[in-house]
Amino acid sequence: MKVVNKVIVVTGAGGGIGRELVLQLLEKGARVAAVINKTGLQETQILAKDYGERISTHLANLVNKDDVEKLPEEIIAKHGSVDGMINNAGIIQPFINVNDLDFEKIKLVMDVNFYGTLYMCKAFLPHLLQRPEAHITNISSMGGFLPVPRQSIYCASKAAVKMFTEGLHSELIDSNVGVTLVLPGGVNTNIVENSGAVREREEGQSHYYKLLSPKEAAEIIIRGMENKEYRVLAGKDAKIMDLLYRFNPKKAAALIAKKLGKV
Repeated sequence: MKVVNKVIVVTGAGGGIGRELVLQLLEKGARVAAVINKTGLQETQILAKDYGERISTHLANLVNKDDVEKLPEEIIAKHGSVDGMINNAGIIQPFINVNDLDFEKIKLVMDVNFYGTLYMCKAFLPHLLQRPEAHITNISSMGGFLPVPRQSIYCASKAAVKMFTEGLHSELIDSNVGVTLVLPGGVNTNIVENSGAVREREEGQSHYYKLLSPKEAAEIIIRGMENKEYRVLAGKDAKIMDLLYRFNPKKAAALIAKKLGKV
């Protein structure tokens, strides 16, 4: 689905990939409803000021189903319709083992990453089904198919997004609504700080791969949406680990544990 002249809803639009998605969609001629929880509202509004009424901003806590269910009416009142959505919002957990992770944090990660995506799809799907052409893009993670030590709950939440999205694609395969699953690898965003997670790194320690920039990630995501791709692997690391995991899951898990699991 080409995004020009379409109305696209983007969650997690306050920064990182979400803000880049908003700006690039606007540049491509789309109208954008930017959904933001708490931070980044003013910054996003300033960056998008040149686009006038083609962008609207909406405050909503995706964990709150009532908040989400109000969005379609609010956005349609502003833009007249909704043609697509990119469920980008997500958080990680503190970098600790499951045994040391409290249930409050576990629930929050599952609520934001999985239930937030589910609530958005449930709220907007009836409206998308009425459009001549529509599209849903859900952002999972490389962690949705590959276990990362001290991020087990995050990985579980993203695996849930992965399977939900693939199931939704199968359910909607004969409809006007396309569905794309995105599995990014490492992206250079502020998700650690925004999630309240702390990770100490030894001096001089660096990633063994080059992180994608938010701009690069957003370009890949939008291209996948416009090309109606089933599955998008964003980043060299995601592509390599996906291939390795298919052939030898145990080896892939051991490698990621060695490279990313040590703090």
